[in-house]
Amino acid sequence: MTAPHPLRPLTGTRVVSFEHAVSVPYAGRLLADLGADVIKVERPGTGDFARGYDAACGDVSSYFAWINRGKRSVVLDLKDADGLAAAHRLVDTADVVLANLGPGATARLGLDGETLRARRPSLVTCELTGYGEGGPSAGRKAYDALIQSEAGLLEITGDGPVTARAGISVADIAAGVQVQSAVLAALLHRERTGEGATLRITLLEALTEWMHQPMLYALGTGKAPTRSGGHHPSIAPYGPFPCADGAVHLAVQNEREWLRLCTVVLGDAAIAVDPRFMTVRTRVQHREELHALLHQRFALLTAERLGALLDEADIAWSAVGHVGELPQHPQLAARGRFVPVAVPGGEPVPMTVPPVDSSAWPPPSSPAVPALGAHTAEVLAELGYEEKEIAALTADA
Repeated sequence: MTAPHPLRPLTGTRVVSFEHAVSVPYAGRLLADLGADVIKVERPGTGDFARGYDAACGDVSSYFAWINRGKRSVVLDLKDADGLAAAHRLVDTADVVLANLGPGATARLGLDGETLRARRPSLVTCELTGYGEGGPSAGRKAYDALIQSEAGLLEITGDGPVTARAGISVADIAAGVQVQSAVLAALLHRERTGEGATLRITLLEALTEWMHQPMLYALGTGKAPTRSGGHHPSIAPYGPFPCADGAVHLAVQNEREWLRLCTVVLGDAAIAVDPRFMTVRTRVQHREELHALLHQRFALLTAERLGALLDEADIAWSAVGHVGELPQHPQLAARGRFVPVAVPGGEPVPMTVPPVDSSAWPPPSSPAVPALGAHTAEVLAELGYEEKEIAALTADA
């Protein structure tokens, strides 16, 4: 096999990002993973407010460490004329400009796509807002949990009468992935045509894209999918089941697998043809009876023995994992998927390498998380500022 080229695909591409919180910072980190020089513009004093969400990673939060590795941090006061002028000077060197400032903020600062691309048509700009332009919600602030609620995710997440937000920031992640995908497509468009693009994405529409299946189910059946905890709302058995010394998560997708589960694991093929359990639909209708039967049988088996029987029956299953043990997960450890990443004010923390293995380029080598303003002087010098000018611009940083 040919050794990968030492340069990643976006090496030489500059991304300037006026970002905070999770969504656009996540997109920027994905672009940095591909080799882009991502310059994160932060406010003086506190910087991106996500730096202080918790104290899990030295001087920065777990959120901030996760989505800002491999970037350069520049502090500029956009409310100050000289700071804003420096921001525009920085933008003039960019291939891509990202933003998720408050509603209307980029236009007030002259950093909106129309203004920037009127000056440089080859520029790619992407702005993320909560709800987009027009419509009754235009101009409203939006955060992840609010969008989860508005898009109906809370309605279908939880157990029985209890609703719950997803345990991770899925609206922000959905939007961040859409931003990255759109930017990559726009860069390809520019490579072919010489023209940039003005891109707009909303949190609500990004998560609505992910909500299609439950939406179609609700439209087709007249009711939202049942909240069923860790179990699948429309497939059974599919979820975590206790056993003699722990629990195992299993998934039976079709009748062939169901027959093998009954024959090999339960040792009773007659269960497979019980009218209550013969099809996916009837098993869902009789979920309580099905689960009671499985609980009774699995209580006699250790997790190791149950897993071995499921393997023998060619039934998909997994251990019930613990998030704090992910760096020691035997599969991830065997494949070397975690690397130590430096964080400000603390010991290096384990983070995953990008989940795509490429024969064409290597993963990032040392994607450190930047301290606030760590690269301000360096970047300003690259823009041609003199030492006295740099000192004046960084005096209040």
